[in-house]
Amino acid sequence: MKNMIAVIMGGGAGTRLFPLTSDRAKPAVPLAGKYRLIDVPVSNCINSGITQIFVLTQYNSASLNNHIARSYVFDRFRGGFVTVLAAEQTATSEAWYQGTADAVRQSMLHLRSSPHDKVIILSGDQLYSLDYRKMQRHHEESGAEITIAATPVIAADAPGFGILKTTGDHRITEFHEKPALTELAGKESPVSPELKEEGRIYLASMGIYIFNADVLREALDANPTHHDFGKQIIPSAIRDRRVFAYPFSDYWNDIGTVRSFFETNIMLAQPKPAFNLYDPVMPLYTNSRMLPPAKVTRTRIENSIVAEGSVIVESNISDSVIGIRTYIGRGTRLHRTVVLGADYFRWEDLEKRYPTQGPHSPGIDDGTVIEEAIVDKNASIGKNCVITNTRGIQHGEGPGFFIRDGVVVILKNAEIPDGTII
Repeated sequence: MKNMIAVIMGGGAGTRLFPLTSDRAKPAVPLAGKYRLIDVPVSNCINSGITQIFVLTQYNSASLNNHIARSYVFDRFRGGFVTVLAAEQTATSEAWYQGTADAVRQSMLHLRSSPHDKVIILSGDQLYSLDYRKMQRHHEESGAEITIAATPVIAADAPGFGILKTTGDHRITEFHEKPALTELAGKESPVSPELKEEGRIYLASMGIYIFNADVLREALDANPTHHDFGKQIIPSAIRDRRVFAYPFSDYWNDIGTVRSFFETNIMLAQPKPAFNLYDPVMPLYTNSRMLPPAKVTRTRIENSIVAEGSVIVESNISDSVIGIRTYIGRGTRLHRTVVLGADYFRWEDLEKRYPTQGPHSPGIDDGTVIEEAIVDKNASIGKNCVITNTRGIQHGEGPGFFIRDGVVVILKNAEIPDGTII
């Protein structure tokens, strides 16, 4: 894969994931207790032998930059790198990235510095495991100039995606951006009998593209006003380029909303999750923090993930994710709760925490009950609080919290007083 470079899109403002993106880029949002979303595409690249990786960022990129710098340092003999390219003013453009294609167009000078003849373009906020070498082989064997990874979906899900129509040899003949249910007739593609029986007869674009390098440059240069791959570049290319689909039927999830982020984390904590965190062939990499193991005292834990550095005392935890350095006090009950962890231990001296900012005692104190909630990093929740959203409010806010998609989100660095009821 030495002839291929990877370009990972750092995403826009991430409004649908707010407030988790209030001070961090979407790819920097923590996942499964110890990872970040950006670790998924970067790990897939490394596992596929792609070691020249560019991450294009624009919004709230400081924490993403720090994570990448600490996590992905290649040795000088392999010559690999993970480089962040932030939006910048240049002689040819003074504007911020206007879309995915415009981001690549503005970064082309940097991309050309690495010898390559193919470019794989990836999203920074999806969860899946894919060996890109298989996709590249499919690209080459089909004689494609552009290959798009596609996953089969049922009719009810099709309006949320760009739908590809293909021939029997996977060549794409049509592209329809988020068609309505009433417009799906005739947009089916050939699929296996098993998928057909499940009703998964529509191919959704996964936003993963392989371009021949010259084709990518020509497409961007010939259409300077086309700023988005999915909506503009790809539909235009289908008319006069060899554009093929790479069928992918394993687990894939676009983590675009607070609800999808929440449910994805809860899924990962189940006994047989749809995505395998324990795959020795395609492992997930992240920052090696060298934290101590979790310590659990007289606690019942069921269907949950507990990350390193956590301390849990006499509590009841079920269907939850407990992030790094989390403290949970006596008599606490957590059900379907995602705790993103802390940047420091609650007993750590203030002087030693600098420059990290946050409450004096992050974690969840004695006697608190939490359900259907996300607790962001460093949040300090007092004693005997009840955070359950029993009224089923879909969207709301208050001191130290927001409610999005019915999920209560305790803000990063928030301090929730003793006895609070949300």
